[in-house]
Amino acid sequence: MKRFLDRYLTVIDSYIIRKYLGTFVFTLGIFMVISVVFDISEHLDNFLGDNTSVHDVIFVYYVGFIPFYLMLLSPLINFLAVIYFTAKMANQTEIVPILTSKASFYRFLRPYALSAGLIFVVSLFANVYLLPFTNKLKVSFESAHFFKNDDPSKSEVHIQLDKRTFVYLQTYDPQIKTGYNFTLEKFDGDELKEKLTATSIKFDSVRNHWIINMATIRYVNGLKEVLKENVPTIDTVLDMRPIDFEAHDNMVSNIYGTMSLSVLNKGIEKEKTRSTGVVVDMQFEKYRRFVEPLSAFVLTCIGVSISSRKVRGGVGLPLGIGIFICFTYIVVNKFALVFAIKGGFPPLIAVLMPNIIFGILGYILIAKAPK
Repeated sequence: MKRFLDRYLTVIDSYIIRKYLGTFVFTLGIFMVISVVFDISEHLDNFLGDNTSVHDVIFVYYVGFIPFYLMLLSPLINFLAVIYFTAKMANQTEIVPILTSKASFYRFLRPYALSAGLIFVVSLFANVYLLPFTNKLKVSFESAHFFKNDDPSKSEVHIQLDKRTFVYLQTYDPQIKTGYNFTLEKFDGDELKEKLTATSIKFDSVRNHWIINMATIRYVNGLKEVLKENVPTIDTVLDMRPIDFEAHDNMVSNIYGTMSLSVLNKGIEKEKTRSTGVVVDMQFEKYRRFVEPLSAFVLTCIGVSISSRKVRGGVGLPLGIGIFICFTYIVVNKFALVFAIKGGFPPLIAVLMPNIIFGILGYILIAKAPK
């Protein structure tokens, strides 16, 4: 390994990699300390008012909080770190000797690409394997201590369980796992075959099935109908869970961010049948985990191209341009989900949109960078 590094990495490469990763880690650490301090000051009343143990705050909430915001801030801190140390190198006339020593500009980009590749691998691993676990800790703590007085239930819920079965629930009480004004309909093509209405339906978590109370069942066979009224209780297994009737919009981290990749894939297949309208959100979350780490390469290219030229004013001008581009990237990234849900964009295209737009910008800037 050492022989390989000595052959392909020069002293300048090692110098740039140390500068890159050192600035990135230090800046990210500073931002995380500030974020934690502000979060503690904001939620101090919640921590003290609920008699929450210090162990839960540190090893449950902040074990989830820190990785979540590390990954959230990572692309932007990476971008600003590249601009800062590259502009500083240019201001100290360190880049000009490199480019005039028969090294091409693309050769100069090699240590940047290697550093961005390392950040990409770490981000991809965290998005796919680490964050679902830590997000679950964070969301469970928030729901128990920050949003415990909010109404977590949905109303007027329609779900398609399979190709021929549809259910409707008017209201749901998550505390006692009971829904009210329940309707179940079974079709054969476009023809209604069975309709069940009930005053309430309760989930039995011990036996993992639903208990339907005071049901009225109508069986339809052409012109013939059979009616059963006031059936006291019916034990039935339905392909739905209490979580299908609970709202999660009030949580900082959406519920899909707590799902492992395998659970998310199963949920997507199930929601395609149910047609509840959340399949786009789930697909967006799945694709985001794989596509978002690519921003390390895209933003690094942009950062190097706008800061590798020595300008009057030192680091200030490139850093100002970088902050503006950061703001634009955040806007495009945040609107990507809106485009998928409201604009009808395929989720994969919506996720790729920020990296495609800024990737084209990076290519143009690299082509025009001083060589």
